[in-house]
Amino acid sequence: MDTATHIAMGVAIGGLATIDPNVQNNPALFQAVFIGAIIGSHAPDFDTFFKFKDNATYIRHHRGLSHSPFAVLFWSILITFMISLFYTGIPYINLWFWILISVLLHVVTDIFNAYGTQALKPFVNKWIAFGFINTFDPFIFFIFVAGSIAWLLGADPRHTFAIVFFVLVLYYIKRYYDKREITNILYDYFDHVEKIITQPTIKHNFWRIVVETDTHYYVAEADDGQIYIEDQFVKKPLPNTQEFNLAMHDPNVSAFVNFSPIYRYEIEKHNDYTEIRFIDLRYRSRGRYPFVAVVTIDHNYNILNSYTGWIYSENKLQKKLEPSS
Repeated sequence: MDTATHIAMGVAIGGLATIDPNVQNNPALFQAVFIGAIIGSHAPDFDTFFKFKDNATYIRHHRGLSHSPFAVLFWSILITFMISLFYTGIPYINLWFWILISVLLHVVTDIFNAYGTQALKPFVNKWIAFGFINTFDPFIFFIFVAGSIAWLLGADPRHTFAIVFFVLVLYYIKRYYDKREITNILYDYFDHVEKIITQPTIKHNFWRIVVETDTHYYVAEADDGQIYIEDQFVKKPLPNTQEFNLAMHDPNVSAFVNFSPIYRYEIEKHNDYTEIRFIDLRYRSRGRYPFVAVVTIDHNYNILNSYTGWIYSENKLQKKLEPSS
């Protein structure tokens, strides 16, 4: 989920925590829990600092180890310890429990969007992305903001946020069935389907879809239950050549391949070098596929340059690939 929604959920956990008599009857503990829940609701995304290194590092690590079971415990203990430096004499077990809930809620909600997380790392080194909740869902954000406003106006936070979380569960169930309806249509329409990637958008009934069959990739959209095929590509096996294998070991390409569940490639020969481009099919926008990894290799099998990330202009991409002076 986006930062604003995670923080709104942290506020909700802070309010819901008043069902705990210790929190309800101890103003200092309530303050500590409220602060801790807000921090905890965003803590797994502190790995955003990887952006300052480079895109490959960020893509490889964002929502990775920071969202793992060990990290959930680490964040909850660390935040509890930091808050305990300012709040003494409160029940720290209660404080830790509600911070743990806020961190856990962050990780759990992230697995339902198309980006996903590595929530089972290091036990399972794969991305988990159920793909039926948008990264920013207006309905989810609205119900948490509405709950917070009701609390400010005097509503009992215990009842208010219990209702909000109950509605949230019902909404997730509804969106799961929305996705299943779409995938059932696709399984009936295409033969030999191997994979379907769904990506809901900010528009409730508009979805982006990629279908992989044994022979093709199909990029599609679903609008109010109607499926529209936007692009199709012949599925080609990865070449087993020295040039291509070298590209696959480049850090930018390796990070891209580790993250992307469905992509195609292009190989373009030039006079002095070969360009190999990897294209994620999930993020089609205005006829382009902005999330790519590109590597250029000379005829002596030296990597000249490489790049991965979201880029919306071919000119900007080529500038990224220019050799550093």
